[in-house]
Amino acid sequence: MKITHVETYPVRVPLKPVRQMRSSLGQHRVSEFLLVRLGTDAGVEGVGEATTTPNWSGETCWTAQAIIRSVLAPVLLGEDPRQIESLAARMDRVCVGNPFAKAALEMALWDIVGKREGKPLYELLGGPAREKRFRCRFSLGAYPPEKAAQVAAERVAAGFDTIKIKVGADSLDRQRVQAVREAVGPEVTLTIDANGGWSLEQALDILPELLALGVTLVEQPTPRGDDLALRAVRQAVEVPVMADEGCFTLTDARRLIQGECCDLLCVYPGKNAGVLAAAQIATLAQQHQMPCSVGSNLELDVATAAMAHLVVAHPNLQVERFPGDVLGPEYHEFPVVKRPVEIEGPWVSVPQGPGLGVEVDWQQVRQCRPEP
Repeated sequence: MKITHVETYPVRVPLKPVRQMRSSLGQHRVSEFLLVRLGTDAGVEGVGEATTTPNWSGETCWTAQAIIRSVLAPVLLGEDPRQIESLAARMDRVCVGNPFAKAALEMALWDIVGKREGKPLYELLGGPAREKRFRCRFSLGAYPPEKAAQVAAERVAAGFDTIKIKVGADSLDRQRVQAVREAVGPEVTLTIDANGGWSLEQALDILPELLALGVTLVEQPTPRGDDLALRAVRQAVEVPVMADEGCFTLTDARRLIQGECCDLLCVYPGKNAGVLAAAQIATLAQQHQMPCSVGSNLELDVATAAMAHLVVAHPNLQVERFPGDVLGPEYHEFPVVKRPVEIEGPWVSVPQGPGLGVEVDWQQVRQCRPEP
């Protein structure tokens, strides 16, 4: 079986007004992502998704499309799609960075192999390590305190027992967290995510007040790449500190682990340039007794499916202890697949079909193309 063609499809899908995201990285009101479609001489196709946001990885749907067409697709054409590890290594050799573009192609490779073998992706990854339906937390934007409290209360009423609050975007962090705590009561778990938006000084100044409100986990408090700042925060607080923006690659993970900079790592296929790379990071962390959770870039259903398969398959994606974010489709106004990933409140069910288990609605995709 050989890869015969690679197609790319930019899409523009607005977020629901009640789900628009605000963080220290800015506003996210619409998703302009890229879907990919790989064909083979065996008639089996695979799909993938590049969840591109320039303030996260420096990629857009247009740059991802260009790098795939001119650099990455040529190293895949004519190759056996079952050689996923070697093809991922070849993509890394010809192109530095661009993890979401690479992840889209790698997802499509897994999709082809799963369809060819008649197995869902989690079976290809070694079989289920947990139930095929798992609980997520709700990621709450850095809204004004009153709105944050209202949305949090609504989500708790819908079944969520963990709320992640975006912080670091303005001077209202304490008021926002306090408003949420008062709205949801003492039993709901609260975590915070600064997306690297605080300096070390700001983090050390505000965190004692937030921890006093019952915050139980601090995610990426200081800028990516500043390992010393992250370690200083970890040493200063008594709750777990998670690295997200600071952990794109296996090298990043090894450096964070060896430097004792954090208590757990956030992984997911898009950020880590593929399902395989994300699994390798989770395995490395497991070898050092460090748990992992799963993060999100507000994916559509294709990438969400890949994330769900990884969560179900890898024992160190410890979502029971540290619920993650696999709710991207619920934030968007409409799906781009014929049968969306099953999401009911905080519960996500991994698709059961072969490969990723989702079928793209190409007619819908063609109707939501963004302007260049």
